Amino acid sequence: MSKLDTACQQLVSDVSDALGAAIVDLSSGLLLAAHHNVPYFTQSYLDAVAAAAVDMFRGKNVSTVETLLSNQRGTTVANSIKEVQMSTDHTYHFMSIVPGKENCLMVLITGRRANLGMGWSALRTALPIVSPLCP
Repeated sequence: MSKLDTACQQLVSDVSDALGAAIVDLSSGLLLAAHHNVPYFTQSYLDAVAAAAVDMFRGKNVSTVETLLSNQRGTTVANSIKEVQMSTDHTYHFMSIVPGKENCLMVLITGRRANLGMGWSALRTALPIVSPLCP
């Protein structure tokens, strides 16, 4: 198990109702590390979630808006989204760019019984730990 996988495992164990955690390379869409405790989180499912995260942070529509903002402001706006929280019927997703690693994204997925503040606190605590481990 890699040190990044271990960091994901620790994050999942630190948060009540956590389902999984992962680190995604936003430049390639590859999953760099992951840990989960859900049987149906297959590799195909994890790859699809990683691709969706790339779209949210670096997708075509985001790039289009950043280009429009750059043109309006007269300064370059790129990779401006740093954190996203998303809710589904049964889960919360906490996502943050890894500090100092603009192309790495850490994701925490929890059930809806999780405390939102605890989710963010645990994710933000893990970020400086994984930063030196990310490429």
